[in-house]
Amino acid sequence: MFAFSRCARRPQFQLSAWLCFSPGLLMLISLSSAVAADWPQHLGPARNGISAEQGLLQSWPVGGPSEVWRVAGGVGSSGLAIAGNRLVTMVQRGGKQLVVALDANSGQQYWEALLGPSYENPQGNGPRGTPTVAGERVYAFSGDGILLALELADGKTAWRHDTLQQHRGLPTDYGMACSPLVVGELVIVTVGAPGVTVVAYDCESGKTVWTAGQNDLAGYSSPVLLNVGGKDQTVIFTGGAAMGLASDSGDVLWRYPYITEFGCNIATPLAVDGGVFLSAGENHGSVLLSLKPSGATFDITEVWESLGPKSVLRNEWQTSILLGDFLFGMDNVGGAGPITHLTCIEAATGKRQWRERRYGKGNLIAADGKLFISTLRGELVVARVNRKKYDEIGRKTILGSTRQAPALANGLLYLRDNAEIVCLDVRER
Repeated sequence: MFAFSRCARRPQFQLSAWLCFSPGLLMLISLSSAVAADWPQHLGPARNGISAEQGLLQSWPVGGPSEVWRVAGGVGSSGLAIAGNRLVTMVQRGGKQLVVALDANSGQQYWEALLGPSYENPQGNGPRGTPTVAGERVYAFSGDGILLALELADGKTAWRHDTLQQHRGLPTDYGMACSPLVVGELVIVTVGAPGVTVVAYDCESGKTVWTAGQNDLAGYSSPVLLNVGGKDQTVIFTGGAAMGLASDSGDVLWRYPYITEFGCNIATPLAVDGGVFLSAGENHGSVLLSLKPSGATFDITEVWESLGPKSVLRNEWQTSILLGDFLFGMDNVGGAGPITHLTCIEAATGKRQWRERRYGKGNLIAADGKLFISTLRGELVVARVNRKKYDEIGRKTILGSTRQAPALANGLLYLRDNAEIVCLDVRER
């Protein structure tokens, strides 16, 4: 498991990896001292969609993975966070945005807490971001910019900020979608207000510690702590740029303009070979940036760039997964992505390895040499990690249409849509 302070230091585990070759197969197996792990925030322990878990299914069971529990949920695009026996997510029901905590093993509800009034949007109602569980607290960000700190044990409010009112900002066109990032004793959110792009609050007291940025739109991505350019830094992907910040002070270390139609930068940046990988839909594309220290800041160069209608990878609202030397991700073709391929590219060069055409939209995470994919059609798909071809193990329709990424903790896989939350047992039997 992970060791956290009250305000959540970085998870105290180390991931190492080795590549196992067999004919036609490249598998990345993450090694750790334990075979099970928590999933305490957006895209898992390191916000890269990768779990250290092992001992997961090698073949497709008759009838698919067994269902452990299924409960009513609510409207919203919020993902699922799991720490110990607690599962936390955000839903909208009864005219309210709520943070709810369930027993991760049974689905029984422990508590619910009011996040704010309902949030309505033509692109989908309800909260967007994923709560972050850090130590004894939960941090949640509503579709209209309310940041709430709650006690994990009972859901009582520790502190609350209306970030947009506080900084005289307006919600993004499609709703505030940032998942709070906890770094040391700070919780960081992207607000996109005039003169204040990013805000860091003290985890314990809720007091503002620093603000950063000028007039960038918030976009729809979430902050991430990356080691890039030889330095740990908080990387922000706004509606019009990526930038690296000193986590303790908010000092801007570098900024790279990345203009996407409608400000739809959504995917989480990834660290690749000490640089930063960015990708966006709306027929935009991808770029790998190299960062070189230059005094207190960094110089930026493009290692490779693939933009426009013939780009090798256009992540719309899905973050790609870096496994070894290869990126696996959803390539959304044309405008809002009416056609989506699943593809594998070499991370260092952008060279395409394979493409499963017209795969359909979905989200993916990785563990134990496998990809766990939730599709917009409500399917769970499991495929082996293979740099040479698409290698499916099996698939099954689990729920209704879903945009939320799966979450994996302690051998159990969690999925949700606008009506239900489902837990499946994906351990090898």
